[in-house]
Amino acid sequence: MSPERQLENLLHEEIPLTRALGIRATAYDGRCLVLSAPLSPNINHKSTAFGGSLYSVAVSCGWGLLHLKLAEAGLHRHIVIQESSIRYLRPVSGDMRATCCVEDAALERFMRALHKHDRARLELAVSVSHDDRPAVEFSGRYVVHG
Repeated sequence: MSPERQLENLLHEEIPLTRALGIRATAYDGRCLVLSAPLSPNINHKSTAFGGSLYSVAVSCGWGLLHLKLAEAGLHRHIVIQESSIRYLRPVSGDMRATCCVEDAALERFMRALHKHDRARLELAVSVSHDDRPAVEFSGRYVVHG
């Protein structure tokens, strides 16, 4: 089974909201993860994506990328979001597409800290796009432990 399918199954089992939102893991290349979600279960009264759904897709994308990187290193740890910020740049009137990438240097620092302290933090940025234009900018600090 592909990493995308494994992640999608895990998200749906461990975080049931992701199933209700229709989140799908659509691409992973070892550095970047792309999650998508349809508009229909996430629509608001203005016929655009609900802000809470956009946040959930973004936070799940960062969580998912970190989960995949830990799994590649043979590590199975707890991942939690510690702090986040989000900017809604424009309405999303169709399917959502969230992308999160991690730089090698940041990941190496994170892994060193994790091995040394059995706990580490990593800042990840997620962009949610619509019609190939940025619609949401998300930044999250994820903590990994035990």
